[in-house]
Amino acid sequence: MDPNILFSHQTENRSGAASSIVSSNESEDEGSLKNPSYSRSFNDVNPEFEDDGLSDSDDFSDGDDLSDTAIEAFHIDNEEDLPEHACAYCGIHACNSVVQCKHCEKWFCNSKGSSTSSHIITHLVMSKHNSVALHPDSELGDDTLECYHCGNKNVFVLGLISAKSEAVMVMLCRLPCSQAKDSRWDSTEWQALIENREFVSWIAHKPTEEDSINCRMISNSQIAKLEAKWRLNKDATIADVDNVEEEDEKVEPILLRYEDAYGHQRAFGPLVQREADCDKALKESQALEHISVRWSIALNNKHLASFALSTFESSSLKVAVGDEMILRYAGVGHAPWEGKGFIIRTPSSHQEEFTLELIDTKTPPPTTLTTDFTAEFVWKGTPYERMQNALRSFAVDPKSVSAYLYKRLLGHQIEQEVEFDVSLPQKVSVTGYAELNLSQANAVKAVLKKPLSLIQGPPGTGKTVTSATIVYHLTKLNAKEKILVCAPSNVAVDHLAEKLESLGLNIVRLTARSREDVDCSVEHLSLNNLVAKNAVGELKKLLKLRGELGELSAEDTTTFFRLFRKKERAILKNADVVCCTCIGAGDIRLHNMTFSAVLIDEVTQASEPECLVPIVHGAKQVILVGDHQQLGPVILDKRAAEAGLKQSLFERLIHLNHIPIRLEVQYRMNPCLAEFASNMFYEGDLHSGVTKEDRRMSSKFPWPVPDTPMMFWANYGREEISATGTSYLNRIEAMNCERVITRLFREGVKPEQIGVITPYEGQRAYIVSYMTMNGSMDKDLYLDVEVASVDAFQGREKDFIVFSCARANEGQNIGFLRDPRRLNVALTRAKYGLIVLGNPRTLKKNHLWNQLLLHFRENGCLVEGPLDNLQLSSAPLENFAKNFRANKHRQEYEQYGFAASTIQGGSTIHDYDTASLVSFVPGSDVSFARGNSSVYPAFFNKNMWPSIADSYDGKDNKKNEGQSAGDDSDSETEKKYNLDRQINSAFSGKLDKMDERLAQTLKAMNLNGGFGNRFG
Repeated sequence: MDPNILFSHQTENRSGAASSIVSSNESEDEGSLKNPSYSRSFNDVNPEFEDDGLSDSDDFSDGDDLSDTAIEAFHIDNEEDLPEHACAYCGIHACNSVVQCKHCEKWFCNSKGSSTSSHIITHLVMSKHNSVALHPDSELGDDTLECYHCGNKNVFVLGLISAKSEAVMVMLCRLPCSQAKDSRWDSTEWQALIENREFVSWIAHKPTEEDSINCRMISNSQIAKLEAKWRLNKDATIADVDNVEEEDEKVEPILLRYEDAYGHQRAFGPLVQREADCDKALKESQALEHISVRWSIALNNKHLASFALSTFESSSLKVAVGDEMILRYAGVGHAPWEGKGFIIRTPSSHQEEFTLELIDTKTPPPTTLTTDFTAEFVWKGTPYERMQNALRSFAVDPKSVSAYLYKRLLGHQIEQEVEFDVSLPQKVSVTGYAELNLSQANAVKAVLKKPLSLIQGPPGTGKTVTSATIVYHLTKLNAKEKILVCAPSNVAVDHLAEKLESLGLNIVRLTARSREDVDCSVEHLSLNNLVAKNAVGELKKLLKLRGELGELSAEDTTTFFRLFRKKERAILKNADVVCCTCIGAGDIRLHNMTFSAVLIDEVTQASEPECLVPIVHGAKQVILVGDHQQLGPVILDKRAAEAGLKQSLFERLIHLNHIPIRLEVQYRMNPCLAEFASNMFYEGDLHSGVTKEDRRMSSKFPWPVPDTPMMFWANYGREEISATGTSYLNRIEAMNCERVITRLFREGVKPEQIGVITPYEGQRAYIVSYMTMNGSMDKDLYLDVEVASVDAFQGREKDFIVFSCARANEGQNIGFLRDPRRLNVALTRAKYGLIVLGNPRTLKKNHLWNQLLLHFRENGCLVEGPLDNLQLSSAPLENFAKNFRANKHRQEYEQYGFAASTIQGGSTIHDYDTASLVSFVPGSDVSFARGNSSVYPAFFNKNMWPSIADSYDGKDNKKNEGQSAGDDSDSETEKKYNLDRQINSAFSGKLDKMDERLAQTLKAMNLNGGFGNRFG
C-alpha cells in the first residue's frame, strides 16, 4: 500500500473520520503517491539555496529584481477572469501549486518568481501569518495543515515523519511532538515542510512552464508595497501599487568632514528622525492580545503582572527593561480596566515570563482575573529627542564643547596639536588596585595630556581597568571639576561604576526614573537611593510616610518633590564622578551642569549623535574607549544605517587620522584561542598575559589536541526556518551542542562556566528547548547554561564557549556570519576552551571563514565524527589566492568598509533574522536591539567618502588634481591603517611555512588528495 499523510489533529473530525487520511492509492508502485511527481522521497530532494531573504519589506530585495519596464510588459490582460484562488502576487492558479493563508484568506503560489522565497513563504513572513490550507482539488485536499498530535498550525514548525508500522506519513510539529518518545515513528526522520524557502513538492508543486506563461511578473519592491497596502486595506491589489507613484525620500549620506556644526546637524538630524520613526512603528506594532496574566505583589507593595508568550510571539518582540506598557481588560465579568507600568524583567534561561510593575492608580487591577488581557507597548521618543537636542546644542551653543574639540569633531585641520600642562604621576597604577601593563600605563599617560583621545581595547585587554585608572587620575589632577562617565548600555555603566567605587571615588549612578526599581549591582550608588539614605528633616519624614501609605496628599506631594529635587542637586554637585548611559546624560537633572572631562566606554556601540549627548555638557577633554573590530551601533532603519548612522564617532575620527592607542595584552583567553583573532583583526599585536598553564583545566574532554583546548566540530545537518519564519535553526548542531555540554558537566564544569553563542534567535530557542527535553542530566543544569546571541555576549566572558553557526545550505549563504565583527566577538569570549559547531561545506566559500577553518586544520583541530571518536576532517577547503592573507580579502570586505555605506548604490549585507536583534540576558537589561551591522572595522578607503562641495577654513576639502599620492600629508597614517596591512608580512610568511609543513603531514597520512591545490 502507498504511504498516506496524516495531518489533521487526531482529536478533531472534519470529515467524519478519526483523522484526515489523504493521497490514498492502491497502486503497486513501491512508495509512490497518487501523482507520479510525488514518487521521490525527501532524501532525493536536492534544492539549490539562494541568497538570504527571510523578513519583511526591503529584506527581499537582495535577489535579482526585475525592472519596472519588465514588470509592466508581463501584466495579465484579463485579471478579472482569474479564479478566486489565483496567486495574489502573480496570478498563477494551478490547484496543485497554490496555498491559502488562513489568516487573510488570500491565495499564493509556490513559485519564487524574482524573489529568493516562494510567494506563499514571502507573504507569511512579511505579514507574520503562519497558518495555511491547500486547495480542495489538490492531491492532499483542503484541510488546514496542522500537527497530528497537538494541532499546532504554524507551518514553520511542521514537518513529515514516517510511521514505522504503516505506510503513512505523519505531520508533526518540530517541538515537542516530533521529539516525544513514541514507538510509532523515528524522530530522526522528521523533515520540515519548508525547504529552500518554499514548500516541499509533497505539499505544493512548483508551477510548470505552462502554468507560468501568462503570470504577472512582480518585483520585490512591488511585493513590499502591496503587503504594506494590505495592512491598511485588505482588498488592495497590485493595480493599487502600480497606480501610485511613490518617490522615496532622498537620504543624504554623512560626510567625513563638515564646514560647521550646522552642516553636521543637517546631516545627522534627518537620520535620527528616520530611526525614531522606524522605532515607533516597530514598537506600536507589537500589540499582544488574549494573554494570560499571573498577579503578585512586589516588595514595594506595587502590583506585578507576569505573562508568558509563545515562542512565535516573544522571539519577534523588541523589549527592554524599563519599557512602558499599557495593560487592558475588556472581557466579561468585570468593568473595563486599564493600567500602565514598566517592564522590570524579561525572559531568561531561568524563567519564561515578562514582568510588568504597575503604576499605582485609584482603580486597582482586576487581580481575580487571569485571562483575556491585552498589552500594548508605549513608544517613548526621549532618546531621539535628546540626540536631536545634542545636535542642536553642538551647532548653536559655543559653550557646549571647547573650540579645539569643536574643530576636531568636525574634521578641521589643526595646525598645532594641543596638550594640557599637567604633572603626570610618577606611578600610574593606583595603589591597591590592578597593576597596569606597559600598554595600559602608556595609554593612561597619553590620555591625561590630550583633549581628545581614542583607546582601542581588543578583547580581554582590560579596557575597564584602564578607564577607571584614567578617571581616578583626572579627579586627582583637577579636584574642582566633575567627570561624566558614560556607556551606551546600563550593564556597561554599572560595571564601570563598580570599578570606580573600588578606587574610593565619590560616585553617583544616574538612572532613568523608569529603572529606579530595577535590581542592579550598584543600586546603592543610584541617585534616588543616595537621596533616601542622606535625607534629613521633613524630607525624611515624607519619605517614611510615603513608604507606609503608598501616597501623599497633594500638598505633601508638592513639598516632597521640591525637597527631593533639591537633595538630588546637592548630591550631584558634590559628586566626583557621575555615571550614566549616553542617552541618560540628557536627563533634565543634569541640565546646566558642566563636565570638563567626559569618558565614554564601549563607544563603538553608540551612534555619533548618541555620543554627542554627554559631550555637549561643556567638555574640554573627551576620552573614547572601544574597539571598532567588535560590534557596532544598532540601527533599525535600513536606509539610515546605509547613509552612515551605523558608523560610530570612533571610526570617523580614525578615518580623520586620529590614531587610537591600542591596548596590547589580553588576560582572558588561552593563548591558542587568541591567536586567530590577533592575526586576523589586530595585525598580530594582541599578546597574551596568561600562559597555557594558566588557562588549563584538568579534564578528560576529548580535545583533538590535548594541550590545545579548541576544535571546529564539522556538523552536516541542514538549516531550517524557525517558528517565526524570520530566523534559522539547525537540529543536528543543537543535538551536538547538548552532547558537548553534557560531557562538560560530567567533567565537573558548572553550568555558569558555560556559554552557548549563536547568531540566530531560532537556534537559541531550539537549543534551550532541546537540551531541557533531551539532556541526560538534571534539567536545571541545562537551564542554568546561558544561551544567547553574539550581541548579548559582547564585553563578557565564560570559561567555555560553544558556538553554533546554524547555517548549512548548498548555496553557501551564511547571513550574519559574514560580519567579521560578529566572528571576532564570538571567538574571543572563552577563557579555557572553545568548540565551534558548523558546516565547512557552507562556510568555506566565505574568505574569512575559510581562513578560520584552515587555522583549525593547521592546528589539528578541524574534526568530525562522534564526540567520543573524533577524527581529523577531510572536508575540502578553498584554495584562495596565494597573497590572500596579506591582502586580507579586500574585495570581500570592502563592502564592510566605513565609507561603503555612503556610496550611492553601494552593496550592503543584510541577514534577516530580525528576531536575533534582542537576546534576553539573565541579570541584565536589553537596553537596545543590536542591528544588522555589516560594517567592516576601521580600515577603509579614504577616497570612497563623499566630500562637501565647498571649502572650510579657506581650504578645499578635496585633493588638488595634480597632487600625487606621495604629496599626501596623511599618507604615512593611511599606510598604517591600510586594509592590506592588517596582517603583517612576517605572520603571512609564518603561515605559509605552516602550510608547507601541513602539506607534508597530510601527504604522509594519504589525506592530501582531499584538499585541492592548496597543499601541493
